[in-house]
Order: sequence, then C-alpha cells, then structure tokens
Amino acid sequence: MALNNHHYSINLNWTGNRGTGNSSYKAYGRDHSVTAVGVPVLLGSADATFHGNRERWNPEQLLVTALAQCHMLSYLHVALTHGVVITKYEDTATGTLILNPDGSGQFESVTLHPKILVADAATEALALALHAEAAAKCFIARSVNFPVHHEPGLLAATED
Repeated sequence: MALNNHHYSINLNWTGNRGTGNSSYKAYGRDHSVTAVGVPVLLGSADATFHGNRERWNPEQLLVTALAQCHMLSYLHVALTHGVVITKYEDTATGTLILNPDGSGQFESVTLHPKILVADAATEALALALHAEAAAKCFIARSVNFPVHHEPGLLAATED
C-alpha cells in the first residue's frame, strides 16, 4: 500500500506533420517536443532506425536515461544513510531492445555501469555493496518488466 501518491504531468506535441499527416510510413516526421512546467523543452524523435532524427532524444534513450538517473539518485541517498561519502559518480548505461516479427518490440535488459569515488578509501567495499540496496529502492527499475543489471566499479582518485 502506497503511503502517498505523486503525480507527474508532461505535454507532448508532435511536430512532424510534413503537410499530409501520417498518410504513409515515410510521409511523416517523428519529431516532437516534450514540455513540463518549470523545465526546458525536450526535443524528441524516433531512433534513426525507425526514420527518426538522430539529433534528438528517442524514447529508448530516455528509458535507459531514466533508469540510470533513478539508480544514481537512490544510490546517493542510500550511501548517505550508511555514512558513505561519494565525491564522484559516473555511469555508462546500455540497453538492449529486441524487435519481434510482428513489428512489436521490448527491452530485453538494461545494464548500468556506475563508477564511484568515495571520500574515504576504507568505505569502498561498503560503497560497492550499497548498489544492491539502491537498486531495490529505485522507483523506475521497480516499474519495468525487464531486468536491470548493475556492474558497479570504482574510479581512481586521480581521475577527473
């Protein structure tokens, strides 16, 4: 049972009508804008493979991004509650989408590769172990129906 509810609203505006609407598969653009109160406009499209604009964010990238962001935010909170001070956090997340013969598709998995730098080297082992707790608390990862893998590591203290 949820303790309370949080609601999120966005506005999506398709900007890809080239004059004939979606009269054929190649006749329309996949470009669109996403807005929400108080944040910059996000320019989106489909993946270039699906006739989209490669210079705009696509939904698949945004899903992987949301998972990486959620894990990072959950991790920083969990580390704080365990007294582990993180001074740097980076991730290079990857996702695999599979297409089906009927034209549908779904993500098969996403793998996060978070790398962290801790203020105190004595907390490195604990810091790495805390990724499991953060993964269990990530709202977005708990909401998807595919596995989200984690391959955490450490950054060298001299890395920038």
